[in-house]
Amino acid sequence: MESLLIEVSEWLASRGIDQWQFPPHRDRITAALHRGEVFLAEVEGRPIATLQLDNHADPEFWTAVDEPGNALYVHRMAVARDFAGFGVGGALLRWASDRAALMGKAWLRLDAWKDNLGLHRYYESQGFTLIRVINLPHRGSGALFQRPTR
Repeated sequence: MESLLIEVSEWLASRGIDQWQFPPHRDRITAALHRGEVFLAEVEGRPIATLQLDNHADPEFWTAVDEPGNALYVHRMAVARDFAGFGVGGALLRWASDRAALMGKAWLRLDAWKDNLGLHRYYESQGFTLIRVINLPHRGSGALFQRPTR
């Protein structure tokens, strides 16, 4: 998973996007792996995409009014660049949405980098709605998206 995140980080940097321009949070990834919240898509044993899916509603973004317990949250989604454009990300998001629905959740949610408008358009093309943008000086992320699970 870490190598996928690094690959995507380098690709973002090559496009002048400052998202993920820090070493992956190995401690957070390891903890999420132990909790069974990290998922990989593979082709012939090679990881080509990943995401983390959990109940963690970042309290700096999602408030009680949002009913945070009524959603699952996508974090750290990345697709290997040579598999981009083939629908892998969309398939992962459909899988995550189905999983959330099976758990009785009404929403699949995520927060995206505030100034990565291409990413915003991608999530909107996947059926997500921009709920609001939270501007916190210590956070690059803060564009909040959700889509219904059914």
